[in-house]
Amino acid sequence: MEIYVDGDACPVKDEIVKVAERHNLQVHMVSNTWLRYGRHPLVTSVVVPEEPDAADIWIAENIKQGDIAITADIPLASRCVAEGAKVLDPKGKIFTEDAIGMTLAVRDLMTNLRESGEVKSYSPAFTKQDRSRFLSSLDQLIHKKL
Repeated sequence: MEIYVDGDACPVKDEIVKVAERHNLQVHMVSNTWLRYGRHPLVTSVVVPEEPDAADIWIAENIKQGDIAITADIPLASRCVAEGAKVLDPKGKIFTEDAIGMTLAVRDLMTNLRESGEVKSYSPAFTKQDRSRFLSSLDQLIHKKL
């Protein structure tokens, strides 16, 4: 089991590394810029070209069944679930095979509504509760796999 992180905007990178250390798991931090984790023995820093979806493509092509992906990107989450990986967003939501289709449909609907001006985009701030829920969900996924 390895952890793949969509790292460009991930607010829980430090927490992921701490959990990985506790369980001795390899982490792949994927981004289009170098991240400071490049010298950690359990962290592979993967720098992809600054092209649209380059990090998503790299993760989707390398993740395997039984791995864990950390991303807020719903289309990437869908691709990872299709590969048999477990997927978690930075706020602790676990994307499952049963629910990913509906999640993707809602995401597409909201994108269309925002583009048409029907609704305004609003993302609540990342909270301590989100961080705590993320840690709990990540531990839960790892313990189920181990």
